[in-house]
Amino acid sequence: MGFGDITKVDTTGASKKTSAQDGLTYDGVPASNKMAQTDLGRMNNYKAIIQNVGAQKGIDPAIIAGIISRESRAGNVLNNGWGDHGNAWGLMQIDKKYHTPRGGWDSEEHLSQGTDILIDFINQVKDKFRDWTAEQQLKGGIAAYNIGVGDVRTYERMDLGTTGDDYSGDVVARAQWYKTQGGF
Repeated sequence: MGFGDITKVDTTGASKKTSAQDGLTYDGVPASNKMAQTDLGRMNNYKAIIQNVGAQKGIDPAIIAGIISRESRAGNVLNNGWGDHGNAWGLMQIDKKYHTPRGGWDSEEHLSQGTDILIDFINQVKDKFRDWTAEQQLKGGIAAYNIGVGDVRTYERMDLGTTGDDYSGDVVARAQWYKTQGGF
């Protein structure tokens, strides 16, 4: 895959703020792993379309699953497909202020659009930080999915200002869990 190897991306996992959403008393990669595992039953409902989109777009399906887990808890926190107080649509939470959401909230068309947005961010990070490794660029693109490329300034501090100040770290850890434990 042309976007780096998700299993080789360094990560600190979820912050205390993020892990507290599930009532966890711990943070880090173990908390991200637990949240990914909590979402696995629902995630398996979308496994076929996640794998289809990953194959079509040339991106690891586990990364898509990691974003879905973080953004919508595999649909569990959505209200008729909407989240973020009615501002974001679907499993991947496409922000209606910046994009016109396409497809049903849990459709392949929706996942295709969300993945295109992610890939665009990864490519923008590649252009901005040409000296970063493919894995660093992948992590930067994941952070940009939450805060935009303009706010990704340094590798070490890319999550500052993201939701929970841990977005890429948490998504990477969840994606790694889906890749190694969840069968994605």
